[in-house]
Amino acid sequence: MKKIYSLLLLFVISYSSFAQTVFSENFGTDGTAAFPYPFIDQYTGYQNPSSMFNASPTGNGSIRESGTLSTGYAGASGESHVYLGASSSPQKLQITGINTSAYSAAGLQLSFGYLKNVVANAQLVVEKSTDGTTWTPLTFTDNTTTAWTLVTISGGQIPSSATLSLRFTNPIVGTAQIRIDDVKVFNVSAGCGLVLGVPTVLCNASTGAIDTYTATIPYTGGTPGAYTITPSSGTVGGNNPATVAAGNIVVSGITEGTNFTLHIVNGSCTYDANGNSPECKPINSLPYVETFPYAPGSSLSASQKWTNINSGDNIVGASGSLSYSGMFSADNSVTFSGSGIDCFTPFTSTTSGTLYASFIMKVTDLSNVTGINFPPETYFLGLTTSTQAYRGRIFLKVDPSSGKYQLGLDSASTTSNYETTLRNPDDVVLVVIGYDFGSNVYNLWINPNLATLTPSTPPSLSFNAAQTVDNFGGIILRQDGAETTPTMVFDELRIATTISGLLSVSQNNAIAGLKMYPNPVSNGTLFIETAANAEKSITVFDILGKHVLSTTTSGNSINVGTLHAGVYIVNITEEGKTASRKLVIQ
Repeated sequence: MKKIYSLLLLFVISYSSFAQTVFSENFGTDGTAAFPYPFIDQYTGYQNPSSMFNASPTGNGSIRESGTLSTGYAGASGESHVYLGASSSPQKLQITGINTSAYSAAGLQLSFGYLKNVVANAQLVVEKSTDGTTWTPLTFTDNTTTAWTLVTISGGQIPSSATLSLRFTNPIVGTAQIRIDDVKVFNVSAGCGLVLGVPTVLCNASTGAIDTYTATIPYTGGTPGAYTITPSSGTVGGNNPATVAAGNIVVSGITEGTNFTLHIVNGSCTYDANGNSPECKPINSLPYVETFPYAPGSSLSASQKWTNINSGDNIVGASGSLSYSGMFSADNSVTFSGSGIDCFTPFTSTTSGTLYASFIMKVTDLSNVTGINFPPETYFLGLTTSTQAYRGRIFLKVDPSSGKYQLGLDSASTTSNYETTLRNPDDVVLVVIGYDFGSNVYNLWINPNLATLTPSTPPSLSFNAAQTVDNFGGIILRQDGAETTPTMVFDELRIATTISGLLSVSQNNAIAGLKMYPNPVSNGTLFIETAANAEKSITVFDILGKHVLSTTTSGNSINVGTLHAGVYIVNITEEGKTASRKLVIQ
């Protein structure tokens, strides 16, 4: 049952009374802004002129009707939007001829949909002008996610003018991508005088389980009266606008992954608000093993180990695992192809010694790799810093004459450092990469003999990087372009600080005499026996990779009666050896 609180909370706000739209632009809905994407200046001539409400937008950005459509906030039009992306100079959108002269600046507000492809990128710059020459920045809090967010710039910043212009600028030259949609200037009656700032969200914990988060919303303009809020989730606290004119409203205990909505009433003023959940995911400790125990077709980012860092189609779970001689494979795998979301998994930041990572891969289809500039090449995996900055990259290049491919290694975004071996689609390939912080040397071993692999084993590829690395703290699986990234299956990711540590993680079936029964379990008790029957650490994950149970036992039985019916993965560690087993609860 929903609870009623006498406070006001706002994440994204829309007024159901005392608000009047002065200007609105959703950049068209006729759905034909496909590649090649028209520039803003050409848009009204390229499409139906009525596809924009504003007759004369300008700028060197483009209009997109594909990729990441606006969603997740009230009033999202979900069709054409402005794309401010990579260029040799900052890309901009400018809208002129907005007449706000009939309204007071105190009541004028600006809202717009806003998306960034990487959280760490510089903030969008929004400016105002009344003469088209002198521009003044508008203040707002940056988007802290890679999801669409509705930004509302409160009263007092938008001037009363017959010649108002607005300008939106992506300040980064190169790779940063910003999308803008649903620009709206509106007037709010002075009778609804509460002004709310942009909220911040903070995870209360970051574990392998589902956590909770807290939202903090600054406000001004509180006045005596009854403020009533009906939240869909969480407990409202902090300052009360009825008694504190300016302060912070705090909503705590909101479940991770749950966006919340609420309805607010203050006299005759009513408001609807909604907020997006942050991701409260842990940093994975080393040695790190990822066997991808996720349901086929499920998004990789739905697990507690991976996070989407941009937009597009998902990297998804695939049925079955890839096997390589000397390495035990368990659970499922993941697959991706063409353009789409890049997915990041963090691990304990490493700053010295040597870092190693390994994975098994299979290219299943090269038919889409038909780029204009042959031979088409791309990097599909990156070793990154803890802040997702690329430092080491693994490349794939197609040989058009044979229909085969080669693997490459570099720290830059392009390379000529490729192996000589041409590989066939459907070949199963084990890749091991190592980086020595002392020598600044990267090594790549492709299909090594795991029984004899050591740091001194001659690598398949090597190079001394020009850029030193201060830390490694993550890996990105990358979907580049529709004509450069083939269809791939990826499995059995391992990360460690020694070759022996990397391979010991791989020996996932090394516990002698391991038996787990009954399976399926129907009475709540699971028995685990081994030859040693020593103390064992047991960790249980659901099929999406969420941590649901941990226990340590020196006996042979554990209580799983708290688990719901379904399929689980049980990780068992005894005397430094680890094994995984699939468990069914009835």
